[in-house]
Parts: sequence; C-alpha cells; structure tokens
Amino acid sequence: MIYLDHNATTPPAPGVVQAMLATMTDVWGNASSQHAQGQQAKRALAAARATVARVLGCKPSEVIFTSGATEANHLAVLGLHSAVKEAGRQRIVFSAVEHAGHLALARALMAQGVPVDFIGVHADGTLDLDSAAGLIGPDVALVSVMAANNETGVLMPVDEVRALAHAAGARMHVDATQLVGKAPFDFARLGADAVSLSAHKLRGPKGIGALLLRQGVALTPQVQGSQERRRRGGTENLPAIAGFAAALEDLGDVAAAAVRIAQLRDALEQGLQRALPGVHVFSAQAPRVAGTSYLRFGPLAAEVALQRMAQLGVSASSGAACSSGGSEPSHVLTAMGVPRDEALGAVRLSLGEATTARDIEYLLAALPLLLAPLLDNYAAQAA
Repeated sequence: MIYLDHNATTPPAPGVVQAMLATMTDVWGNASSQHAQGQQAKRALAAARATVARVLGCKPSEVIFTSGATEANHLAVLGLHSAVKEAGRQRIVFSAVEHAGHLALARALMAQGVPVDFIGVHADGTLDLDSAAGLIGPDVALVSVMAANNETGVLMPVDEVRALAHAAGARMHVDATQLVGKAPFDFARLGADAVSLSAHKLRGPKGIGALLLRQGVALTPQVQGSQERRRRGGTENLPAIAGFAAALEDLGDVAAAAVRIAQLRDALEQGLQRALPGVHVFSAQAPRVAGTSYLRFGPLAAEVALQRMAQLGVSASSGAACSSGGSEPSHVLTAMGVPRDEALGAVRLSLGEATTARDIEYLLAALPLLLAPLLDNYAAQAA
C-alpha cells in the first residue's frame, strides 16, 4: 500500500506507541490526585508539557492541552472573543478557506448575531492582503487564519495578517494544524496570540492537540475545571499527551525533511503532467507546504481517479477528510474561482515522512496506464 493522505492523518511513530503504552501501564494515576500515583502522573504530565513547549518554542505555561485542533480552534475563537470587554470591538475575521469545521463555527457565530467577515483569496489560493487590510479595523476583536491550507497546501501570509491585526488592536489566532511538523515552527517568533495544532497530523495519536496561548492574553474557558490552569477542565489524557510529546521529540530536522518531500511532490506533479493530457495542479505557483499536491486529471471526476488509484493500492482523497466524498465542490476551490465541474475533479495527494522515491516511481508508471484510456475516450467524445 502507498499512503498519500498524510494531510488527513499520519501513521503513529513507533516511539509514540511505546510512550503511550508505557504511560497506560505504569503511570495511570490522576494528575490531580495527591497520593503517590497521582503525583507520579503529575510529574509525567509536567515533563510532557515541557517537551511540547521546548519543541514548539513556547513556555510550558502557554500550552493548553485539548482533544485536538478542532477543540483548540473553538477554544481560541470563543475564548478570546468572549474575553473582549469593549462593546465596540466584537467583529471576527476569518479567511474564506479555513478548515470546514472552523467555517462551521463561523457560521454558528453569525447565526447568534456575532458580526463575522471573511478574507478572500486570489485565484492561486493565496490570501488577498488588500481584502484583509480593508476588513481588519478598530471594531475587530479577533482575526483567525490558517498557516497552511489543508487542501491546496498554500502557505498563508501569517506575519502580514498578524501585523494588521495587532495594529488594529485585535487578537490574532493561527490554525497551524497543517504546518507544524512540515515546516520549521517557533511560537515565540510567530508572534500570534494563540496557535492551534493536532498531534495526529505529525505521527502522534488522535484525540490530542493543543492551544498555545501567549502569556498574559485573556481567555474565557469553554469547559470549566481546575485543569490546564483553569483554562480547560477535564482529567488530562496523559497517555495521549505522552504520545504527543514523543511525536514532537521525534520530528528531527523538519527543514531537511521538507526539502526531500518537496522534491518528491515536484517529481510526482511533473511526471503526471508529462504522462497524461490535461493534468492541472491547483496553486502550483503559490508557496506551498512541501507534501501537498492538489490536482485534477482533465475532465475525470475525482471518484473515478481515486477508484483507479485504489486498484493500485494507493490511498488518496478528494480533499479534506471530514468533507470528502460529497457531491459539493471544495469551498477552497470555490473561493479561488474554480468552476464547479473542475472543482469536482480535484484529488489531493499528500506525501509524508514514509513516502519514498520508489512510491512515486510506481505511481508514475502505473497510474497513466489506467487513466489514459479514460482521458482518450473523453477526448474522442468531445471531438
């Protein structure tokens, strides 16, 4: 099997599984308990938090463990927005290409009467900074944008948006779910007020993530309790937290890995374009995170291309895992102005640490043999 859906989730690293098993076996106490087992768990929790903070470039006190990036995003938006006490500063600005779950939150807030606006994107998927500058004003409480798009892989101009937000007196939240582990990341350097991430995108376990919250930034908790410095209640998922820390510890040289994976992605895209007519790569000229390739095979529907890949033992997707498989086009491609019929043909191939040159060579040798007859048939019908 060749797995090319790393943007959806990644296989857990062996050290992650070992760390989780050891914690479940040996450190099963509740970190809030005062007895020996509880204090052992408390020490393990502190050690894992310190590792997460060190790798991500923040202070241990700035790490809030959550159930994943979705919860972290909700905590950031709801918690930062509700902490704003200025009556004239209530508007929230998102980008139009945020993760589907994040946009669902935006729509829910709009239904409750919260003023919400969306920053548009250019045809290549890059954020429209002129649109951002026009939307971010003194009535804005929070700006929330992703660092890298989960479908196209486009890197967003986070530094520029942060400058606009802070100049307007607004808070800045970044969803870095698709960036951390794929490109160098440092919370202190980023300068955002809050950053979300999820462990299972970087070979960690599912069900654990974090919100990094800059020291001194006010946040209203959405789940009450004494845990996480009273910012997120609930008994800590210590095995998953240990696995999260192990995954971050195991990242190694992220920049070097990104160079290798980008070379494989480029070889894949160029090889497919040489072998098949009508292969179009979305956002090909935009700055992208290394492993993401979002493309269409001429007029073929995404389901057809994915079925042929499945026959070859290749796992891929038609977009975000939580929204793929439907009959509606990608909201990301729609925001980019891509026509509906072209958007419905979009296939996402996302490479990762386990992807090899041999995988790419196999796909380039085998896939054109399956797709070329279909494309020839379409061409003959159109003639």
